[in-house]
Amino acid sequence: MSSYTITGTLKVKNDTVQVSEKFSKREFVITDNSAGMYPEHVSFQLTQDKCALLDQFSVNDQLTVAFNLKGREWTSPAGEIKYFNSLDAWRVEKAGVGQNGSGIPSSGPSPMNIDAIPTTPVSAQSTESATDDDLPF
Repeated sequence: MSSYTITGTLKVKNDTVQVSEKFSKREFVITDNSAGMYPEHVSFQLTQDKCALLDQFSVNDQLTVAFNLKGREWTSPAGEIKYFNSLDAWRVEKAGVGQNGSGIPSSGPSPMNIDAIPTTPVSAQSTESATDDDLPF
């Protein structure tokens, strides 16, 4: 299982929800302002004893979130197969706290920064194949 980190602004901080007798979760949203003109609003969940990690933070705080990407398959009673993804946070801290200068938290597994995923810059594309539309995707 791969670990990732993202730094952004806490936009939404929901209360903890008791899903069942043995399972609780808490959802929150981080706005990634480094995405340029179109900021990304990314939804995460904390589970079980990790739900309390968000208690000390307020909306608009700059946070660094370490998380795992999880996916699962579910078959409905009608036999239809569906797939679900979740971003399960396991560490939440003020941006810059516990960093070793590389953007990677100084303890625990070595998460990969989500910004490190390679992309092709627009300037590398041929101008002949570029279109004049202004869509963000």
